[in-house]
Amino acid sequence: MIDDELTAAVERAVRATAQSEIMPRWRQLAEDEVETKTGSHDLVTVADQRAERQLGAELAALLPGSAVVGEEGVHASPVTYQALAGEAPVWIIDPIDGTRQFVAGEEGFCTMVALAHHGETLGAWIHAPVLGLTATARRGGGALLNGEALLAGSPAPGATLHVAVSHPDFTDAEQERALRALRTEGVAPRPTGSAGLEYVAVAGGRLDAVAYTWEAAWDHAAGLLLVAEAGGASTTVAGEPFRLAGGNALPFTAARDADTARRMVGLLRDGSDTSRPQ
Repeated sequence: MIDDELTAAVERAVRATAQSEIMPRWRQLAEDEVETKTGSHDLVTVADQRAERQLGAELAALLPGSAVVGEEGVHASPVTYQALAGEAPVWIIDPIDGTRQFVAGEEGFCTMVALAHHGETLGAWIHAPVLGLTATARRGGGALLNGEALLAGSPAPGATLHVAVSHPDFTDAEQERALRALRTEGVAPRPTGSAGLEYVAVAGGRLDAVAYTWEAAWDHAAGLLLVAEAGGASTTVAGEPFRLAGGNALPFTAARDADTARRMVGLLRDGSDTSRPQ
């Protein structure tokens, strides 16, 4: 389904949308162009909305018969999320991942697109226009950052694990208890920034793992494929693969290698650390 031509066309569409709809509004947003979603801690801006509309139309045209699941579209009509469990290929769009950073005029935001079919992510595109980073992955075809191969590698034996975790605004009491287990010797957790950029860091070996307590596909589909194609691993706290359509046991983790993922799950599940002698 994904060939070189489609891969390049999606990247062009993502870059063009960032150039036309996102960057002109970076550090230029008017007060009435930023809102808080009802019942949510999430911000939304006119840039998110316009970028998603443009990208959704262009991507659907690239693959006739495909569906679109976008963060802002699902907020407006939650039923559209059900396309992830349907028969058609699905474009998954996060027009601005890291909207808080975007609104604050910071550089750490990106646009994410994934293509999925029958619950499997086939392609991923993550573009951070201010940082000048573009990461792509195709299932079975490896991962690239600005055209160079990404390899997650493994943490050095005995080294402290550096981990990005869900912001407290996005956790309930039980999830917060699980994340607190990461505050232990040999692990250095910090609040996550843009999930997309954290996944790029894991895939490039600059961050050891992430642990998240929410499962919106637009935040994770592209990043999880990028990490997997760079040699990393991911799993839910129940030891199961992450399901795009939802219903996952949370938290879940993505890490530079399978051993680190297992260590993370042990800590998140019951505080056990597989790296220590029993």
